[in-house]
Amino acid sequence: MAEQKFYTPLKIGLLTVTMAYFLFNLHTMFTLEWIGEWARTPGVFNTIQLIEDINATIGNSFRMVGSVIAIVALVIYFVKKSFSKNKSYLIARVVLVFEAIYWLGLLASGASGVFRVFTSSRSLTYSLGYVLPAVLESTIVPITLIIFAYKLSPNKPTNNSIKWGLISGTVLVFVYWLLNTGIWVLVLPVKGTEYLTYPYVMVAFLSTALGLLALTVYSVYATKTLSRTENLQDLNLKPIGVIILGLGLFYLWNYLTWIFFGGDHVWSSWYAWLLGHNMDLWMLSLPLIGLPLLFNTRSIQMGFNQNNGKLLYATQGVGAVFVAVFLAAYLGGLPSTDVLHSEPIFRIPLIIFGAALLILILATVIMAAYLRKR
Repeated sequence: MAEQKFYTPLKIGLLTVTMAYFLFNLHTMFTLEWIGEWARTPGVFNTIQLIEDINATIGNSFRMVGSVIAIVALVIYFVKKSFSKNKSYLIARVVLVFEAIYWLGLLASGASGVFRVFTSSRSLTYSLGYVLPAVLESTIVPITLIIFAYKLSPNKPTNNSIKWGLISGTVLVFVYWLLNTGIWVLVLPVKGTEYLTYPYVMVAFLSTALGLLALTVYSVYATKTLSRTENLQDLNLKPIGVIILGLGLFYLWNYLTWIFFGGDHVWSSWYAWLLGHNMDLWMLSLPLIGLPLLFNTRSIQMGFNQNNGKLLYATQGVGAVFVAVFLAAYLGGLPSTDVLHSEPIFRIPLIIFGAALLILILATVIMAAYLRKR
């Protein structure tokens, strides 16, 4: 029997993604240009803006603390090469609750959107593109995450944990579809349909409106299929890998379209959201978790031969370098909102490693599909 390696592709991916989660939240917390923006808002909306910012900052603080707990726990695991089951459950529950509080902190934005609709002349596109997503993200996401955290316990039936983990994941995918599609609802009336004549902009639109919708439908199907699983040993990880990979590729591809082709000629509220106001762009690192799960990598030999293992390790290595450059471009602009990915010292490595990462992801997906057929 082959000796089991400690540093598997899945563990390397978990470390890279958790580091991205922590450092991108660090960037969010210490971007300080928003302080005082309420003073520039006239009338009653001055107070509303202040309340929104305070609530969002509280939520961001909890997410930041959760990310610190997650990265510290993972580093301890890598150093000691072991971690107790009870502590693992406890840390996961705390991180989930803190993440729920982050989403709950966005409730003020949803409520202010509803207030604006009823007190001022707001269009239907504003209601559909901003208010509806803001209300749903700040209600259904924290509710499902808190239920998942409550069900996640070594002393409770594993089936409930699996079911609510799948449900909360599906809700998140749905909310990300709604949020990002809402941005397009606001963008297209301003930019016009001719904005979609740029091929990469069209792909960005289709990957949002149709791609994330298809991923949501698949997530519902996977949840219905897998929620009957009684224990973790019998849980089929491949559908979960597909969902994580798909969500990560959405952010990775759309970020790279800006790195490859972006400029003033295509700038819009879509890219302002994606690159600036979007606090979940760290999820472009998610393919580094999704890819190993396509092979059900809990087994000793990881479900594939040594050559395929080398491909996954190569993908993880290139992905880790790309994510490091991406994070450096964001952290380098602190405390302002400036992001340095347009500077040649960052953009050139992002282009090189981003292109290489896409190629390796494609090769790994093809290999996984080939092994499945065989």
